[in-house]
Amino acid sequence: MLMNGSLKDSVRKNNKIIRAFLFILFWSPFWTTGQDQDTLRYIFMGHIYSSDHKIDPRVEQLDLSGYEGIWLGGDVQSEATLEYSTLQYIDSIFDLTSPTTYWALGNHDARNGNLEWLKEFTGRETYFTHYNKGITSIVMNTNLVPTDCENIEKQYKILMDVCDTIHFSSHLVLIMHHGIWRGVPNLPNPAAYSHSDFVYWNSNCDSSGSTFVKTIYPRLVEVKKRGTEVICIMGDTSGTPFSMDSVDEIHFMACGLNNSPLNAVLILEYHLSSRTMNWQFHNLDSLLIAQQERIIKK
Repeated sequence: MLMNGSLKDSVRKNNKIIRAFLFILFWSPFWTTGQDQDTLRYIFMGHIYSSDHKIDPRVEQLDLSGYEGIWLGGDVQSEATLEYSTLQYIDSIFDLTSPTTYWALGNHDARNGNLEWLKEFTGRETYFTHYNKGITSIVMNTNLVPTDCENIEKQYKILMDVCDTIHFSSHLVLIMHHGIWRGVPNLPNPAAYSHSDFVYWNSNCDSSGSTFVKTIYPRLVEVKKRGTEVICIMGDTSGTPFSMDSVDEIHFMACGLNNSPLNAVLILEYHLSSRTMNWQFHNLDSLLIAQQERIIKK
């Protein structure tokens, strides 16, 4: 992808800020995964498969018991739905039956079909909405295309219904795998930090121009104006973590492993009393070191 000078400068400046932030964060004393009464913690991980057709072994070792929710940004395994036993293996790590385990399918997860197996484990479609303690989440299946109008229209209806009716929630979180938000004001195109940049992704079957920025983004802005914070998180990346706000103060983030030099995961903290949320990228290796140190101290 060709970028003009100003866009290159914007991406370069953004990446420098994130690298500086990560340097401080990765070498500072580490936050622990223990819950407290006022704070709920969520972990987002994308692109976590390893070269041996399994999940990254570091993720296998990670203690996930201290998180209110596990949010998977796709490409969990290189061929996630090829064999039933693979889903059993994934379930043994992430507890797919848990209502707060979210899995936004990546191309490596969906390309072999057999999605009825996934529904058997999760009890849900590959796209859904869920409310939990002040946060409404929409998990998207960005593999859907207009050749499957039935499902892409159902997913679109969920998105529109939530945007129309959301009221009590302090936050709306959209979780997806692919880079579908090209053209969002103030954001560089996803190709600058993602493996995918779906220029022609369609949200519905009404028009070939039903892109994210034309059909979904304006509704998110309406939600924001009514007082609900909106966060979009994408998992199809394995480079420098990305975090930037649009001109309308919608939060966009991208984070993934799989040969990433920074090996970053995203941890979000939701404070029940204030109904506020903050987030940080964390180095996976450092989280494991801190986890081991806690075990030794016990």
